[in-house]
Amino acid sequence: MRKRQRRSERLTGSCMSEELKVTGMVLSAAPSAEYDRRVVLLTRERGKIAAFARGARRPTSRLLAAAAPFAFGTFTVYAGRSSYTLLDADITNYFQEMKADFEQTCYGIYFAEVADYYSRENLDASGLLKLLYVSLRALSNPHLENELVRSVFEMRAMMLDGEYPCDVAEDGSLCESTRYALSYVMQAPVQKLYTFRLKPEILKEFRDVQERIMKKNTGHEFKSLEMIKTLFDIS
Repeated sequence: MRKRQRRSERLTGSCMSEELKVTGMVLSAAPSAEYDRRVVLLTRERGKIAAFARGARRPTSRLLAAAAPFAFGTFTVYAGRSSYTLLDADITNYFQEMKADFEQTCYGIYFAEVADYYSRENLDASGLLKLLYVSLRALSNPHLENELVRSVFEMRAMMLDGEYPCDVAEDGSLCESTRYALSYVMQAPVQKLYTFRLKPEILKEFRDVQERIMKKNTGHEFKSLEMIKTLFDIS
């Protein structure tokens, strides 16, 4: 009797531990089966995870809006042996203002692709998640250029991954204002990252520096960035 009771307690504890709540954002969503969606979540607690939202493509599904890119909030998932299942979600921000603007949405898709590139399962993603959140909000700021937000986001994402050259702001060939901007972005708390603007010529140099570093250190072609350059004629 005691053996059966202990076995039951172990099984009950195991089942309870498989269902968990995570704070995160949907990076991407794709159709799966007839009515399901497969979502990639960037979570504070579990890093990047993939989860299946059963029936999320049905018009009446309570997961319809939650299983969409940029949905941010608390997700209840069930951890199976090889994948997660999305059970419920409490969404606090859909970034509707950003998604109402086509250009901002394109940049948001690129940011999500970068976050996907730098994140891994079971690694702390709290810093990257916070950076992604404030950067998506910054895209909706009419006083900020999208290219400035993009460059700042890239810089800090690379810093979180430990692959950003710390001496870039000491390059004497750069304008003093550019060096100051680089230094500021490297040191500012994330909530203060998007509190400045740059003159067009300084923004161009700032962006060019970041592009060279990004290309050299990642060697990765981001499809959504190529789309942005083509659609909006960015050289």
